[in-house]
Amino acid sequence: MKKIGVLTSGGDSPGMNAAIRAVVRKAIYHGVEVYGINYGYAGLINNDIHKLEIGDVGDIIHRGGTMLYTARCEEFKTPEGRQTAIDHLNAIGIQGLVVIGGDGSFRGAEKLTELGFPTIGIPGTIDNDIPGTDFTIGFDTALNTVIDAIDKIRDTATSHERTYVIEVMGRDAGDLALWSGLADGAETIIIPEESYSMTDIVKKLRRGHERGKKHSIIVVAEGVGSGPEFGQKIQEETNLETRVTVLGHIQRGGSPTAYDRVLASRLGAHAVELLLDGKQGCAVGIRNNKLVHKDITQVLSETHEIDQEMYRLSQELSI
Repeated sequence: MKKIGVLTSGGDSPGMNAAIRAVVRKAIYHGVEVYGINYGYAGLINNDIHKLEIGDVGDIIHRGGTMLYTARCEEFKTPEGRQTAIDHLNAIGIQGLVVIGGDGSFRGAEKLTELGFPTIGIPGTIDNDIPGTDFTIGFDTALNTVIDAIDKIRDTATSHERTYVIEVMGRDAGDLALWSGLADGAETIIIPEESYSMTDIVKKLRRGHERGKKHSIIVVAEGVGSGPEFGQKIQEETNLETRVTVLGHIQRGGSPTAYDRVLASRLGAHAVELLLDGKQGCAVGIRNNKLVHKDITQVLSETHEIDQEMYRLSQELSI
């Protein structure tokens, strides 16, 4: 293999640039040319492909976002679109592709592999919802962003003796809510993987208020419902002054943490190694701090699961 490509797709996450850097430098170290594809799968179809040299990925390891940009592409979901993408890759002589992104990006990589084009997926999403890996690139940074925000909100909640509902990202995965809620001592954590009772939440808030508790923090994953709606229900049920903060896209930005930089570097290099070893249709990941890879179709067939022990602990500590 003499030429490989790399792209980022779907939602951006801190650490994607570090992964791109690792792919480029690892490949060049082994005498392989690397081509960057702008705007994900849309760039493949539009032939927005350019060669990357060592200097092109200098001074990006600390930057959030992605230097290759990202976009969603409906045309790639069609057989004609995928064939156009492969034709453009073949015209340049690119023999393998590294895709950095979430489950939607992985499905695109799976389709390319089915058509005979060697592709490796790297999990990059703040949701941490990709099976087969303990952590995805960007989760740790987003988690620390959320924790910092909740710390600041708690100062205000304490000063004004209010209940605060904080909506965090996560779509169908509650990892951001669970980890941040546990780290910040939230009184209630509401995630899509677990059922909840508004009656129980209200009872806990009233119980705390009766024993002299001046404020409460409730963390809600966006996949469960609207933070403002939860806040309205809680105020109506408890008559406690309640405020709502929706953290939104601030969670995706910022300089990646040391952990995300190292994780992205390791996964990026491992993806290149797999391509050079003749592997394809794999998703790389990390388990117990060891690099692993798994069939991407198998990964996509599995369901992300929350850490039940951690969830139970959060309930036990928030009495």
